[in-house]
Amino acid sequence: MNKNRITSEEALAFHLEPTPGKFEITATVPMTTQRDLSLAYSPGVAVPCEAIAANPETAYDYTNKGNLVAVISNGTAVLGLGNLGALASKPVMEGKAVLFKRFADVNSIDIELDTEDPDEFCRAVRLMGPSFGGINLEDIKAPECFIIEQRLKEEMDIPVFHDDQHGTAVICAAGLLNALHLSGKKIEDVRIVLNGAGAAGIACLELLKAMGARHDNCIMCDTKGVIYQGRAEGMNQWKSAHAANTDLRSLTDAMKGADVFLGVSAKGAVTPDMVASMAPNPVIFAMANPDPEITPEEAHAVRADAIVATGRSDYPNQVNNVLGFPYLFRGALDIHARAINDEMKIACAHALANLAREDVPDEVAVAYGTSLTFGRDYIIPTPFDPRLIHRIPPAVARAGMDTGVARRPIIDMDAYELSLKSRMDPTANILRGINARARANQARMIFAEGDDPRVLRAAVLYQRSGLGKALVVGRADDVATKLRATGMEDAVRELEVVNAANTEHLETYKSFLYDRLQRKGADAKDIHRLAARDRHVFAALMLQHGHGDGLVTGATRKSAHILDRLNHVFDANPEHGAAGFTALLHKGRIVFIADTLVHEWPDENDLANIAVSGAQVARHMGLEPRVAFVSFSTFGYPLSERAVKMSMAPKVLDARGVDFEYEGEMTVDVALNTDIQKNYPFSRLTGPANILVVPARHSASISVKLMQEMAGATVIGPILTGLDKSIQICSSTSTANDILNMAILAACKVGE
Repeated sequence: MNKNRITSEEALAFHLEPTPGKFEITATVPMTTQRDLSLAYSPGVAVPCEAIAANPETAYDYTNKGNLVAVISNGTAVLGLGNLGALASKPVMEGKAVLFKRFADVNSIDIELDTEDPDEFCRAVRLMGPSFGGINLEDIKAPECFIIEQRLKEEMDIPVFHDDQHGTAVICAAGLLNALHLSGKKIEDVRIVLNGAGAAGIACLELLKAMGARHDNCIMCDTKGVIYQGRAEGMNQWKSAHAANTDLRSLTDAMKGADVFLGVSAKGAVTPDMVASMAPNPVIFAMANPDPEITPEEAHAVRADAIVATGRSDYPNQVNNVLGFPYLFRGALDIHARAINDEMKIACAHALANLAREDVPDEVAVAYGTSLTFGRDYIIPTPFDPRLIHRIPPAVARAGMDTGVARRPIIDMDAYELSLKSRMDPTANILRGINARARANQARMIFAEGDDPRVLRAAVLYQRSGLGKALVVGRADDVATKLRATGMEDAVRELEVVNAANTEHLETYKSFLYDRLQRKGADAKDIHRLAARDRHVFAALMLQHGHGDGLVTGATRKSAHILDRLNHVFDANPEHGAAGFTALLHKGRIVFIADTLVHEWPDENDLANIAVSGAQVARHMGLEPRVAFVSFSTFGYPLSERAVKMSMAPKVLDARGVDFEYEGEMTVDVALNTDIQKNYPFSRLTGPANILVVPARHSASISVKLMQEMAGATVIGPILTGLDKSIQICSSTSTANDILNMAILAACKVGE
């Protein structure tokens, strides 16, 4: 896996568009009528207020407290940037809040406190306690972080968790359990050296000792060397608790014969000679960010038997906190826990370690572009493993119940695990898999409209994201001017700009085009005009002749015009099986609408062809297709000649013997709602449809735009299918990110 290059312009744009920040708050109840407002606020709200006053525990029933975590910081230790202050820490805290939602469906709000006084900080957090089900402390410098967390744990009756300490510790412990298992060693026997006596380092050693590591076998080091009994310089009460009775004084001395090295310190702190001096089958967790204490390449150069983990995503065995904190809080919130204790953290570590030893699902292998098997290069689960959500929280919850911190124990654990599986948005896994396939394919993507700033930004993002090579059709001087105007001047040297004037293939293109169009009214001048001056035709000719692997266009012209131009080079028409599908992503569901691009008024045979193409697109995107032919009637009622073809299309598929589910005709609510489907037990659909084949292109367009504007659905497409080359046509209203998504689909050859 290559580390993606992220520029300052891209990062700022991500946080600025489409609206400043990274999340918004939406209502979960109706807020339209006067009655809705009366129930949500006065006078209806008085009833739950009185219920909570009489029994505070009911706050978990009548408010969002039970699924709400506060991410709180004072900005004194922001990432690796130091003391930036409360306000400058807000982007990080917003990011943490959306990670809670993305990985464990935990609602979270960021709070930045403008104080470095531990007393003021603790008082502010304590006073906000009734609002939240848990507190996640973040980016607070040591030693104040120890003081703040300990005090808040004592003074509050909800979980308080400093992720910089315990999050790292939990993932480190999980990886170490598996590394020792592979090395044939036991935690109580190994010699452990830790470098970096800050919040994370101390938490790592404390948790490992709670899991069986012996105090006498653990050596902690800081910038002044070994922390030994009797040392006075640079000490505090937290370091003193781990002072060793030893004559060792330097990290170099401590590393001789050590079984385990844990680093939460700085780049280059460990040398190859230190690694060479370690015991057989050494375990090295070089977790400094962004650069580890020693790279895996450097460590393996002197010790091929070493198991190495880092904090980086471009190396195997990433120690990533996102594997821990979302699921710890999910389990703690679901039992209405009073705290997150050591037993819950240890349970989390063991659950993570056990998960890494199991067979890895295919979708994870697809997402990472490689087969993952438990071993020296895979000792920690990947952050995108879909099993995390239903494996880790139950383990945490059980530990919380066993240790008496649960206010409301879970009675039916099997039902709880099922509920966790349903919480997560499956579209995220689908989109991640598509991105991974695109990155693996490394397609040369042709961006036909190099005079549009959105297209240029998408091309730059495509290339800088490691997806492949971007080829931009346009004039070099115009491209450079527009890139400078958008603040991406440095990208001028990166993009390859292609046009009729700088290609050696123009005559070949013209000859091909003349052969296709000479009996369709085109003369030599027309051919030259099309090939040399029409960017859509020129880009299509590039693709046809293998001078690119995919094509994205449509940002500057209507799709009908684009299809007309493509038909000069390809057979992008209904007679040759072309069709268009638009994906709607909304509230964790993905539904394809067809045909949104090619067929104006398809007959039953066209509809059957569209269904077959739709099933192929769905499978390309990791879905098992279920097709519904939708209309305003359901299984013959009300009777209408306009609905007849929708009832005949399934019969066409019956005769073909296709290998996917389909049914019709039916209304949209019957197609998508499993409860309504129960009224039609004869239906062949075993669940909600994910492909809706509609009667005509106008109804497809209306459906898509209505969902986009009224429901806020995310729209991807239309996805063009039925060609022997990968071409995608984006909307003229597309953003740079929309265009990038279409390029990714083209790179994955979803439409072929």
